Amino acid sequence: MKAAIITIGDEILIGQIVDTNSAFIAKSLDRIGVEIHEMISISDNKQHILDTFAKFQNRVDLIIITGGLGPTKDDITKKTFCDYFEDELVVNDKVLQHVTQLIEGFYKRKITQINKDQALVPSKCTVLHNQVGTAPGMWMKKENTVFISLPGVPFEMKYLVENKIIPKIVTEYKRPYIVHKTILTYGIGESLLSETIENWENNLPEFVKFAYLPSLGSVRLRLSARGTDKDILEKSIEENVISLSKIIGDFIVGFDDDETLEAVLGRLLTQQNKTVSTAESCTGGKIAQVLTSVSGASNYFKGSVVSYATETKIAVLGISEDLIKEHSVVSAEVAKQMAIHVKEMMKTDYAIATTGNAGPSKGDSNAELGSVFIALATPNEVIIEEFNFGQPREKVVDRTVMKSLEMLRKEILKNVQ
Repeated sequence: MKAAIITIGDEILIGQIVDTNSAFIAKSLDRIGVEIHEMISISDNKQHILDTFAKFQNRVDLIIITGGLGPTKDDITKKTFCDYFEDELVVNDKVLQHVTQLIEGFYKRKITQINKDQALVPSKCTVLHNQVGTAPGMWMKKENTVFISLPGVPFEMKYLVENKIIPKIVTEYKRPYIVHKTILTYGIGESLLSETIENWENNLPEFVKFAYLPSLGSVRLRLSARGTDKDILEKSIEENVISLSKIIGDFIVGFDDDETLEAVLGRLLTQQNKTVSTAESCTGGKIAQVLTSVSGASNYFKGSVVSYATETKIAVLGISEDLIKEHSVVSAEVAKQMAIHVKEMMKTDYAIATTGNAGPSKGDSNAELGSVFIALATPNEVIIEEFNFGQPREKVVDRTVMKSLEMLRKEILKNVQ
């Protein structure tokens, strides 16, 4: 089964909003064995919509469209559906009853004609009842292709996908199995990783596809298998993951598509009942932000001092002014003292400290742009590493954050049995 996903809305094309709907729909379809053939965004233009429908007609089995189902004049999807299917809009009594109850019962205001018009649907469509909003979904078929129209509001779209569309597809269509496994690696670049696992990659079964998904500081490796026997697919994926782990096990931090380094760290710290704090200069509190983005972070993260200015390092962290004058504010010595002092201040097992010249100007230090010192205070010692992450500024900050977390993970793993 092949599918196309179409998002309708000028607000997407001009960058006013980001299309997150397509990603959610694609993941949902992939889980049940539907192959995504194409994803596109198009304008709120009748002819453009009609041309796009015609383009995919009979080329794919399923077309899912989001957007353009609101009550205002710029929402034209329903009328365009009628033109494409040579149909007309009629009032759906069940939808009208729901909309009336929602407007008058929940919002406590009198329903207007524009609200009632939400109950207008093409007469030939199967209505997908939207329990969490006013715009119903629509399911229509023309020749060999099913067209599904959904509201663009993300939580309404998600409700209809999860509760109406996926169950209906599973019930009515035979699909192959698609099995994915994502491996998250840190501390090794894409090119070196590719060289290291080249023989392993060359010996993968023909039905297993392999992809590199690099991002700043990490590379995700994705194994995908498609076929009719789910057990064979899962067994093959698992065997190849095990053999890969023997080659690059030191760089693997997780096996979940949604796994992150900060989530892995949170789990490790929680398991060992350890705590961490940060003293940040060039990263401006971003390490703390990343660590606290994980649910339950309060169990292991105790706080941060964002000592962005030199005087803050002196006044709050208690760094010696003479030390700064002797070695520069961007130095191993200052980073070390920042880590030691914040660890004592917060009474934590570990502490991360960063100081550097992120750019574009050098600030209080003559160190090269991109120069960064990261110090990690552990229960037994202070580890200091020096890097030059180049430019631009955003790259320096992001790489410093990832390298700091990577250093912490490696140190914690030394105590894992």
